[in-house]
Amino acid sequence: MQTQEMNLALVKVLRNWDPFNQGEDFYDPEIADCMIAMRDIENSKDLARKIKEIYEFSFEEALAYDECLKIAEKLLTIKNNASCSF
Repeated sequence: MQTQEMNLALVKVLRNWDPFNQGEDFYDPEIADCMIAMRDIENSKDLARKIKEIYEFSFEEALAYDECLKIAEKLLTIKNNASCSF
């Protein structure tokens, strides 16, 4: 999987996740922040905490950690599978 394909797959997962029921096109700044965070974070628990922090900061509403962990695991699976194919 090329880097561009991987990034598109990661963005698709984040777009399909609509934690505050705002519609999939509503989260562009949060998606960008998550993509940046993924560059440095390899652990699903740490990534889940960062995703939770990003979305809660923007919306000033609490998110369940477990929801963030599921998304983090999906994202890291895509990222790790992509890096294995290089």
